[in-house]
Amino acid sequence: MTALATKLRRELWQMRAQTLAIALVTASGIAVFVMAMGALASLEATRTAFYERYRFAEVFVSVRRAPERVAEEVRRIPGVQTVETRVVVAADLDVPGFAEPVQGRLVSLPDDGAAALNVPHLRSGRLPDPGRLDEVLLSEAFAEAQDLRPGDHLFANLEGTRRRLEVAGTALSPEYVSVIAPGALIPDDQRYGILWLPRTALAAAFDLDGAFNDLTLTLLRGVEPQSVIDPLDRLLAPYGGQGAYPRADQLSHFFLDEEIAQLRVIAGVLPVIFLAVAAFLLNTVIGRLVAMEREAIGVLKAFGYTNARIGWHYVQLVLLMTLPGLLLGLAGGVWLARALTGLYAQFFRFPFIQLVFEPAPMLLVVLVTTGAALLGSAAAVRRASRLTPAEAMRPPTPPSYRGLAWLAKAHLDQPSLMILRHFVRFPLRALLSVFGIAASVAILLTSQHFLDAVEELIEHEFELARRYDLAVTFFEPRHARAEAELASLPGVLAVEPARQLAVRFTNGTIRERGAVTGVLPEAGLERILDAEARPVVVPESGLILSRALAQKLRVGRGEVLTVEVMEGRRPTLELHVAGVVETYLGTAAFMDIDAMARALGESRRPTEMRLMIDPAAEPSVIADLRARPAVAGVTRRQAAIDSFRETMAETMAITVGFYVLFASLCTIGVVYNAARISLSERARELASLRVLGFSRGEVGYILLGEMLLLTLIALPLGALLGTGLALSLGASLESELFRIPPVIEPASYVFATAIVLVAACLSALVVGRRLWRMNIVDALKTRE
Repeated sequence: MTALATKLRRELWQMRAQTLAIALVTASGIAVFVMAMGALASLEATRTAFYERYRFAEVFVSVRRAPERVAEEVRRIPGVQTVETRVVVAADLDVPGFAEPVQGRLVSLPDDGAAALNVPHLRSGRLPDPGRLDEVLLSEAFAEAQDLRPGDHLFANLEGTRRRLEVAGTALSPEYVSVIAPGALIPDDQRYGILWLPRTALAAAFDLDGAFNDLTLTLLRGVEPQSVIDPLDRLLAPYGGQGAYPRADQLSHFFLDEEIAQLRVIAGVLPVIFLAVAAFLLNTVIGRLVAMEREAIGVLKAFGYTNARIGWHYVQLVLLMTLPGLLLGLAGGVWLARALTGLYAQFFRFPFIQLVFEPAPMLLVVLVTTGAALLGSAAAVRRASRLTPAEAMRPPTPPSYRGLAWLAKAHLDQPSLMILRHFVRFPLRALLSVFGIAASVAILLTSQHFLDAVEELIEHEFELARRYDLAVTFFEPRHARAEAELASLPGVLAVEPARQLAVRFTNGTIRERGAVTGVLPEAGLERILDAEARPVVVPESGLILSRALAQKLRVGRGEVLTVEVMEGRRPTLELHVAGVVETYLGTAAFMDIDAMARALGESRRPTEMRLMIDPAAEPSVIADLRARPAVAGVTRRQAAIDSFRETMAETMAITVGFYVLFASLCTIGVVYNAARISLSERARELASLRVLGFSRGEVGYILLGEMLLLTLIALPLGALLGTGLALSLGASLESELFRIPPVIEPASYVFATAIVLVAACLSALVVGRRLWRMNIVDALKTRE
């Protein structure tokens, strides 16, 4: 073993604690990156394999009723590969032992069970017997949530007929990787499920023998979906076609796509913070080591070691100090990616999970980490290699405190003055330490921001905007007298109608599928609110658009928008934009319900009703509503809120736990290294103070007080940095499904501050213990 190799081994052992601190910070950044990229690759690989094996369709369209022969005309459209027709309807379900309303989506299966597209993957039991009209295949998530097994039964309201259905088996489908009820935020498997029935049974129940109301198809390779959608819409328009849409707009696929996009954002933001802090720590540690080893460097050069060999020695030291963090981060990232993928499996139902760790991101993070470490320590390594023997053999020039006499005017005690003097004497080092601690505060605030945003979203959308108790949907638009009928029910306190109208918006070359909601001008049960939560009155004419929809259509207030109605007589309307409001869910458009009726040339015909009821009468009101043949479903607002809170509480607790761990490691790494370097630099000075009569407490205050000062300065800076990071990250994660409210509660600042202070105190205790055991005689023998 050469002299330099022996020296390298000894230095690593002497700095093992600091190396560990740096390794933890480095590992945190690498782990976040590997976790996000591993989960991202795994989700994409699993999705692709599931879609291909079970033939997920590429274009979808619903119609009112079309004869089966139309499918042959669809097959003749250029670019179409495979076409499958089916019957798809909504239904109200009754699960024995579960009192709350349950909604279902009933999807037909070919009588022979061999679906051409969107093939269900059987998980338990068997396919329904086409010869029996009372057997059903359930989506696995719904069956598990309701504890239904093959052989159990439930009831469905099919066009006013309550039919008993026996569970034949459970299945998964590429079409329903994420099962989200219409208007819901997240999956609620207990209250919404998918049911597959034989085509004959479902068609007979809804008068669709020899006809279909839903069609899916795949395309030839290289064909653009829009080139098929346009002729498909023209063909199906006479049959009540509601506008075809590509796979990219299919709800389950879109929801999964948004999650993948969010993983990409996370992988590109948080690791940068951790690696920047790690580079700073390496710079301070190696810089201090070079300063302490001036004499040793001079001796080595006097014995013939070249500048290159000395420089390479310190480069090796940097690489070896980085290696533990690199290995720990890669291993931890793989483990976290597995855990995160398992967490996603609770939301996205796949029959299998393909864990994929692509080599390119792994190699990238290794190169970036190594580059950050070398860049951070480059100045110190350069100083070591350029140090001449004569200069190295002389003690370093003592730090000059000239120009700091103004500090005496602060009227501080001597120990506090020494703290402040040392802080001002090395401002760059102090500011970098402050930045490292502030980064921890920022990370914690970012995690808390999402919790606060969830609560704000619930309050804004469910408590302030939606103030009804029950939402009732109908199979078909109802006459206006339905409002009076529901208002007369015992226990119903208020009723408000609403109309959902499927449309296609057009602004120049921009086309977008969507819906317009017809509401009362001054609705009280489902209000339109602006960003300040003030009610917006719907004008007698024109549209109110959500900000997200207005931005997507590139339209502003006062401009005219072409609205093509996709149902009924399918008129094309020219409507001006009367206002733009901030909404956090979906891409909404609102209109006066009576103005909508006039534009359609009909009387008011609501498709939904919002009810406020007496809580004591809720069971009887729900039972009455569900018994009505025209009612497609009943939804309890409080049930949606409870389900959302429960799901988010579970997932956010895990996420916040990761953030707290990583931020704590970052704080410990920064504070511990800063304190250890200060202790090594000032050991002789502190020992001299002990000889002069200063107590251990006073000496400890001088050393650890500096760390406390750094932390206290970092807290407000971290709050400012964290606010900017949280809000910008929230804005970058916006999607058509939801927007993240820009809110951070005061309690979140308190939480982030408390975590950082606790981590800083733990580091101070470790360094304080070393200071307490310091040998005064050995410290005084140290050369200046």
